[in-house]
Amino acid sequence: MDFGFSEEQDMLRESVREFLAGECPMTYVRQMMDDEKGFSDEQWRKMAELGWTGLIVPEEYGGAGLSLVDMVVVLEEMGKVVMPGPFYASTILGGVALDLGGSDEQKQRYLAAMATGEKVATLAHVEESGRWDAKGIALPAAKDGAGYRLRGTKLFVQDAHNADLLVVAARTSGEAESGVTLFLVEAGDGVSTRVLKTMDQTRKLCEVELDVAVGADAVLGEVDAGWPLLEGIVARAKVGVCAEMCGGAQRVLDMSVEYAKVREQFGKPIGSFQAIQHKCADMMVQVESAKSATYYAAWAVANDVPEAHLAACMAKAYCSDAYREVSGEGIQIHGGIGFTWEHDMHLYFKRAKGSEVTFGDATWNRELVAQVVLDQPESRVS
Repeated sequence: MDFGFSEEQDMLRESVREFLAGECPMTYVRQMMDDEKGFSDEQWRKMAELGWTGLIVPEEYGGAGLSLVDMVVVLEEMGKVVMPGPFYASTILGGVALDLGGSDEQKQRYLAAMATGEKVATLAHVEESGRWDAKGIALPAAKDGAGYRLRGTKLFVQDAHNADLLVVAARTSGEAESGVTLFLVEAGDGVSTRVLKTMDQTRKLCEVELDVAVGADAVLGEVDAGWPLLEGIVARAKVGVCAEMCGGAQRVLDMSVEYAKVREQFGKPIGSFQAIQHKCADMMVQVESAKSATYYAAWAVANDVPEAHLAACMAKAYCSDAYREVSGEGIQIHGGIGFTWEHDMHLYFKRAKGSEVTFGDATWNRELVAQVVLDQPESRVS
């Protein structure tokens, strides 16, 4: 059996790498960190023309119809350059939600426009409690005539200020998983966003205030049956962020090894010292192990195998620790210069810290793994 990437996937990787080398240098990343929008319309248009925004959108809705494994190739390269902008939020969070739960009418209306880059979508999941389980979803969706009224606050919503559409997880009944419903909410009256000041300014997170009425046709999937759908979205989202983390960790390793070859101390390159060699070796093991976990999780989720949920949680748990530790060691190898604002190493460390807690940190995801291993389906959350 061939466990490697196909020739087409390797060509896709090379194409993405070449594009990003020209269109997303660190000067651009730093510029976008200070820009409230966080990305340029020109770059977004170019990515849309290349078909990236519709890479995993089914062909009948204007996309390329490729798999999550293909998207992992793209996201890994984007992670290497800590690419800013709403690509992950729109293609993985919003796009996957519509693909998994949308009706044909909803897909024709929104997904087709997202495939061409005309619309941007995102997912509004977390609230003040900071919980990732069903009990953390408390925003009420009360019956309002034939539709619903959503009133409350969502936090840490990726690129909500750039989104034309939000997939909002709300509570329509009870307190358990059975009372969660997903809604499609268009940006506009009744939806206000505020960009938050966070450690990683390469990825914009927003507070979203909702006081909006939506029709019954805004329900994504079925009423009170949104939690299983949200689990599927989150599993794919975890794989996507893991791919970014793998790319970032690989870039940190490459930068550290290169620096160790040219930085001299006591008349020798620091890479000749055993302590530095051990650090680099440990970093390489973590990077390669993170890739293995991520690639397997991508395959498992893309093919809906029974252990997909477990694989996604295991990958997220490992990558959360690995990227943080690798980027921290990278700063240590670079010494004093690695702590400075002018050096790029701190951008990777900040992205690592932000990605670490996205969809639960390592401890949270290890708990989910333990619940599966102990065969406690009644406690399984995502």
